[in-house]
Amino acid sequence: MTTPLQPNTVLKAESVRLEELPIDSGTVIWGEPRTSISELATIDSVTVGVWEITPGVVTDREVDEVFVVISGSAVVEFENTECLLHLTAGTIGRLRAGTRSRWTVTETLRKVYITLPEAKDAAHVTTASKVTDR
Repeated sequence: MTTPLQPNTVLKAESVRLEELPIDSGTVIWGEPRTSISELATIDSVTVGVWEITPGVVTDREVDEVFVVISGSAVVEFENTECLLHLTAGTIGRLRAGTRSRWTVTETLRKVYITLPEAKDAAHVTTASKVTDR
């Protein structure tokens, strides 16, 4: 579902209507999580949208993305590392393309995301070296 975000306008992220986005059952570890999405705008290959997931545990392969959590809570773990992201309302995060993750969602989580086009030269991509759970 596309809810166009026109220039010089605003939308309330918590009120954006979403369309179901089926989850591959092979990625579900626990529960019956459901995801939904609405792409709001694409500008020069950068996409902005709203994504939501209900409680459960799923695995994923990430895209290059920056996001802000609007509501809910989850913990994201990454394969082959002890890094944990504790997500709650107001959290700002960054995901790296290709990273394998495990999402443990305890309260329906809604986020505004910005996906970036795949970098041709990953050397210019920088990431935070420290993760906090404030």
